[in-house]
Amino acid sequence: MIMYSLMMLTAAVVAYVTTWGARLLAKKLRLFGPIRSRDMHSVPISRLGGLGLCAGFAVALVVASNSFFVKDIFRGNTAPWGILAGVLVIVAVGLADDLLDIRWWIKLIGQALAATVVAVWGVRMTVIPFIPEPIHIKSELLSIVVTALLIVTTMNAVNFIDGLDGLAAGVAAIGGVAFFLTAYWVHRNAVLLDRSDLAALLMAILVGCCIGFLPHNWFPARIFMGDSGAMLLGLVMAAAGVVSTGQISSGLYDRINGIPTIIPILLPFAVLSLPLLDLGLAVVRRTARGQSPWSADRGHLHHKLIELGHTHRTAVLMMYVWTAILAFGGLAFAIFPWQIVLTLDIAAALVMAVVTGWPYFARRGSRTTS
Repeated sequence: MIMYSLMMLTAAVVAYVTTWGARLLAKKLRLFGPIRSRDMHSVPISRLGGLGLCAGFAVALVVASNSFFVKDIFRGNTAPWGILAGVLVIVAVGLADDLLDIRWWIKLIGQALAATVVAVWGVRMTVIPFIPEPIHIKSELLSIVVTALLIVTTMNAVNFIDGLDGLAAGVAAIGGVAFFLTAYWVHRNAVLLDRSDLAALLMAILVGCCIGFLPHNWFPARIFMGDSGAMLLGLVMAAAGVVSTGQISSGLYDRINGIPTIIPILLPFAVLSLPLLDLGLAVVRRTARGQSPWSADRGHLHHKLIELGHTHRTAVLMMYVWTAILAFGGLAFAIFPWQIVLTLDIAAALVMAVVTGWPYFARRGSRTTS
């Protein structure tokens, strides 16, 4: 835990300092994107925050490769460097979009390229968790395609919720903590000679990057992470999920009491359930209008929270709490009796549903009494 915490701290410090540097660079060179119709801000703000997240991730990964305990992850394993290569590609694509506003299909090609880099040189899915038996992917080409599709979907899901100050970074940090605790707990209690774990390391670094970035991005934001930062977060979370599927195929999770085999791959989806829901609704909404699924609008979940009557900050906090319920509620199934967890999860969800809709109910009640 100490080494993972140090890597998290390293990522946080580097991300904070380099994001501050990106703010100065953007101000000096006047690198401010135009204010779009879907944006919630009214003054030009730089979208170069992805540079800080990228620097935090890259530096922490390099430091980890030379640090006690976690350096064992890199011994004879090129996967971390394949993931880093994919991160560099997607940050370059995102920066091009943030600065030049490239066409959606060009960005999609860039996403596919970054995902393919990870699938070929980093990590790839070899098994799909399924009840009662997991489905093993025999074809190398199919494994690459499935992995790339998962990564592209996750990148777009995270990118779609990046619409309010501090939202995407906070959601990723909360979900990353839940994912990290799962991976760490499994390896800590397993009978293994080497208890270091790539998924746990990736999540520790990702959480650190988000923590370092948030002081610059909390409302009112001084800088945005842009597409480069949001897609980086999605790529790393997807890669960590893919790493977990490999551990399922090795039988590691079967040997840990209380950890159902399907939890490691379902947890990333629980963490990203809100972004994935937002992505699905956006695709349906836009295609029904005859628009491209990647065309911009103001119909995202965070926009709806604002329309309900929440302030900018409370809307972000609502999304944080919902993410925590889904992420830690999913994690709890791996540790505690499912009957207790399900009851508590439903109760928490009902309470949050009332809290989320309270501005609407209050407004409607005031109209009725008047």
